[in-house]
Amino acid sequence: MKRVLLTGATGFIGRHCLKPLLAAGYEVHTVSSRTLQDVPATVVAHQADLLDPSQVVSVMKRVQPSHLLHLAWYAQPGLFWTSPENLRWVQASLQLVMQFVANGGQRVVMAGTCAEYDWDHGYCTEGITPLNPHTLYGKAKHACQQLVEAYAQQAQISSAWGRIFFAYGPHEYQQRLVASVITSLLQGQVARCSHGLQLRDFLYVQDTADAFVALLDSAVEGAVNIASGQPIQLRSVIESIATKLMRPELIALGALAAPAHEPPLLVGNVSRLAQEVGWQPAYTLDQGLEATIAWWRQELAA
Repeated sequence: MKRVLLTGATGFIGRHCLKPLLAAGYEVHTVSSRTLQDVPATVVAHQADLLDPSQVVSVMKRVQPSHLLHLAWYAQPGLFWTSPENLRWVQASLQLVMQFVANGGQRVVMAGTCAEYDWDHGYCTEGITPLNPHTLYGKAKHACQQLVEAYAQQAQISSAWGRIFFAYGPHEYQQRLVASVITSLLQGQVARCSHGLQLRDFLYVQDTADAFVALLDSAVEGAVNIASGQPIQLRSVIESIATKLMRPELIALGALAAPAHEPPLLVGNVSRLAQEVGWQPAYTLDQGLEATIAWWRQELAA
């Protein structure tokens, strides 16, 4: 029996991993400092603070997982880029992996970020595009990946690192682009945006979760981009939402200044994900936006 410990199960991506993990034949255990809501009955939830080493030791001894899918990290919008919490999560992640190994674990997959790349290059390919993060968040993730990879090789376990690009969908923080535009328009408010000429790589959150589960269930090691591989202008995404909600007059492109040093292009090469992991997205951008709008409509009506 494959037994997985999933961290971040109450988070944006983690909550969407439960059903695909069960479908892939895993005995699923989760660990979170918060109580899980609306989870499948067969999922075993453990409550613990991953920033407390003694609690990590206790959970690992109880679960003794064969697989670890580590998605938990500090992700507060607007703050995570520069927060010292990133350093605490590097420490917590290393402690988690060490205890995983000590309790017989065999394969670990962890969540990285496109912020590890040098954004001046725009098109990001694992093992080719330079890794030169410009934020504390990106540097912390990259340092964590290097240390985990080196330790996994020494401990003779299998490890992979999924670099997330731009996930969107249900349960996303409302301050982020897709969620903020949808909720503004649903409430009849103006959606103030930048010029929207930036090209980005969007992937629906359920696809993002499915990609992580596929990576976990494979033998692929090292960094793998978790992305669509399809660049699209932000204004196209914004205008598509406005068209679907029939509120184009509420879109204010250029009302906000684009962040300083923001790259014009940021897209992931998905050759490893498609060819080595053997995974393809199930949702088009159009389908993902429809599903996200439907979820927010229900959420705001509740």
